[in-house]
Amino acid sequence: MLSEFELIARYFTRPMAAGSRTALGVGDDCALLTPSTGMHLAISSDMLVEGRHFFAGADPFMLGHKCLAVNLSDLAAMGAQPIAFTLALALPEARAEWLEPFARGMLELADRHGCELIGGDTTKGPLTISITVFGEVPLHHALRRSAAKNGDDIWISGSLGDARLALAGYRDELKLDEAQQNLAAQRMHQPTPRVELGQALRDIARAAIDISDGLAGDLGHILQQSGVGATLDVDALPPGPALQQQPSELQRCFTLSGGDDYEICFTASPKQRAAIEAAALACHTPVTRIGSIESQPGLRLQDAAGQPLDLALTSFDHFTS
Repeated sequence: MLSEFELIARYFTRPMAAGSRTALGVGDDCALLTPSTGMHLAISSDMLVEGRHFFAGADPFMLGHKCLAVNLSDLAAMGAQPIAFTLALALPEARAEWLEPFARGMLELADRHGCELIGGDTTKGPLTISITVFGEVPLHHALRRSAAKNGDDIWISGSLGDARLALAGYRDELKLDEAQQNLAAQRMHQPTPRVELGQALRDIARAAIDISDGLAGDLGHILQQSGVGATLDVDALPPGPALQQQPSELQRCFTLSGGDDYEICFTASPKQRAAIEAAALACHTPVTRIGSIESQPGLRLQDAAGQPLDLALTSFDHFTS
């Protein structure tokens, strides 16, 4: 069995990258970051608990990817560039056959985005993964939830609903064949944080949020903090490739309130449509215009013909779900 310091040294200590913003990384009481001139530090934390956020026995490589991806998604929604992260890890036991693929899945994604592991902690306990990620964004250019304006378009990156479809399959809420389950599960276990798109939207979009608990609920945070309302064209919401094979009513439900999508929902002036489409093309990320911001408070849903829809929606909440 590995000791605490042996597992840190073997799996989580790495040479300093060229051009690093880290003056001091793993191995001391604190890490030291050197922020760039004219930048805000963007900081976000997420905790993943076995049995709550992921199934017991989850594939460690995919889990390593996901635990960092959900944090990078927060940076993406602010238009921030990743710099570094810390990892706090509680383990029932220190097993090399679990730690090696977990570290590899996490660090491969970190390297893809130039995000260094600079410290953290390990202890014995129920499997719990807590990451704090650090990024930077130019002063006054962060995308905030409170910046939406009446008349803005509402956009979504990528597609929605496949992660919720995978969960339904695992829970036996739906009967999916193996190919459908595997296609949906890929999105659930290895989401793609839209880091490049978030940075490209800095001077184009107004408000943004990442979709973790379901579109309807997460968009509601923008509406509340901006003091506005919205109308969504539910039939314009882009279902994931697995969800596209399901009935339209299920597509509506899972794209609106499925959760675990880690796409960006953002608002922008209609004058920015061409710029948004160009930015999306450059980032190789599809975007879809799904509605509009209005002065009347509340969220209104309609179908492709403009007819109102009355759908019962619930977003994920850690203490009521």
